[in-house]
Amino acid sequence: MGSASAAGEPTPLAVRVRTYLRTPRRPRFVVELALVALSYWVYSLIRNAVPNRESLAVERAWQLLDFEKSLHIDIEYAINHAADKVTWLIVGMNYYYATLHFVVTIGVLVWLFRWHPGRYRAVRTVLFVTTGLALFGYFFYALAPPRLLPGAGYIDTVLVHNTWGSMASGDMKNVSNQFAAMPSMHIGWSTWCALAIWKFAKPMWVRVLGLLYPLMTLIVIMATGNHFILDAVGGWITLAAGFAVQRLVNGLSAYRFPRYTPDDPRSEEYGGGDRSGGDHDGHGNGGPPGQDDSHAAGRSPAQRAKSPGEPDNSSGNQRRPAASFPSP
Repeated sequence: MGSASAAGEPTPLAVRVRTYLRTPRRPRFVVELALVALSYWVYSLIRNAVPNRESLAVERAWQLLDFEKSLHIDIEYAINHAADKVTWLIVGMNYYYATLHFVVTIGVLVWLFRWHPGRYRAVRTVLFVTTGLALFGYFFYALAPPRLLPGAGYIDTVLVHNTWGSMASGDMKNVSNQFAAMPSMHIGWSTWCALAIWKFAKPMWVRVLGLLYPLMTLIVIMATGNHFILDAVGGWITLAAGFAVQRLVNGLSAYRFPRYTPDDPRSEEYGGGDRSGGDHDGHGNGGPPGQDDSHAAGRSPAQRAKSPGEPDNSSGNQRRPAASFPSP
């Protein structure tokens, strides 16, 4: 049965679902942990269950390389061989490829969960949708990475330098789909991390470091022979599609949700201090309290029109003591 509206009429299910999806809610740790673990397990299961189509994957890789040559962007070979000449550098890149992909992404998720709970669900949805869309690419467009392209001269740097940890080479290759190069989720995930850090982090050096992360990842995936540059382009396109789906579902950009949910004691609405928390506006500047568009979007035109010194007597904006709400 549908819930009753103010006029006594039942609220349509579609309206209630839309309201549910578009209302910021405080994430629950156990639920989110289980969801992340389950999603990654399903992702790995489907990714590695793709039928072995090695000959087709190799043929497509040659076609992709020929296309890159026609555009004069076939830079993978030069980067791969240049990096391999410096042992400490390429070994570091091998470990970078094998570990940071997960460590940084999980770190950003934890940071968003703790310090930006009002935005966490929407931003996390972008990551999940992007990863889900990538599975279609792995299933319908099997593609060999450069290091598995016979006769092309690319170096499998993990094998040559006997590096631990990669699922792409050595003994681990038997439990991982070797022909899931398009799109590159190393690029998709690292760019997702960079955008979240740039938008929400306060120190400028952290924001700049965040932007450098996908650029460094781009070099690493080519230096290790794991991706063509067009795989990276595929990752960016998939991420853009993830943002589009999230916007359609939530009705608002992931970055325009309020920092805290209304029932969070840290929310300004309940006397918990500045909700903007040093967030940055569209120009990259720290916005002062009350100037965050994501909060203004939820206020009525009459409330937005009030002057700074005019009291607000509407029931929806009355401050309540933080002690009356449970802590997160």
